[in-house]
Amino acid sequence: MSITERVLSPLLSSSAARPLVTHYDEDLGSRIELSVATVANWAAKTANWLTEEFDIEPGDPVCVRLPAHWQTAGVLLGAWWCGGHVVDDPRGARVAFAEPRGADDVAAAEATAVVGLDPMGMGLAEPPAPGGFDYLTEAKLAGDDYTPVIPVSEDSPALQSMTTGQVLARAGELAASYGIGKGDRVLSTRDWSLPDGVLSAVLAPLAAGASLVQITGGTADTVAGRRKTEHVTVDIPAPG
Repeated sequence: MSITERVLSPLLSSSAARPLVTHYDEDLGSRIELSVATVANWAAKTANWLTEEFDIEPGDPVCVRLPAHWQTAGVLLGAWWCGGHVVDDPRGARVAFAEPRGADDVAAAEATAVVGLDPMGMGLAEPPAPGGFDYLTEAKLAGDDYTPVIPVSEDSPALQSMTTGQVLARAGELAASYGIGKGDRVLSTRDWSLPDGVLSAVLAPLAAGASLVQITGGTADTVAGRRKTEHVTVDIPAPG
């Protein structure tokens, strides 16, 4: 069973309507909140698109070079759902996801999926360079439900040098070490670097059945205010 199925299935069956990812971009002044069902929908659309457009199968490398963002959560969970091996090196990757300003840096991949990171999920204002794909526009057209074509095994490569089983085990260990429990409201200001940032700030909360409040930018006072208004119960510690 894939990472995505393992972390989302219990939440979908018990509390699909509750918030799962809340993302603040303090530079843009935006707040976007996605329910469990909405995150699962984005993940399903991404997985369907990767399967149909790029024939992604378990173990195929998918490069992800994206910042902490609600759209990145959809990309990561969608890639894992169809068995993608999430890496940060575009060389040899079947497809690489990057924001517009970083698209040229992943040109070594077979294909480039440009992620606009618009707070409201709008596609790119201008088409990507020839050979590139507008992820948000194209993935929206994919199916809302996903059934894996090939089951994902515990030994399938999943995140850098880690297998699916190792990623899930490490996410559980981190959740326990941070004191995250089911239903907690977890605040993070960490970058979603591979693998540590993603494990700590994304998978640890989701694996524990908690919800994530991710803050990009802002000051210490801003973060303190968000912590109060979002009823945060656990903070992800800074790296190191």
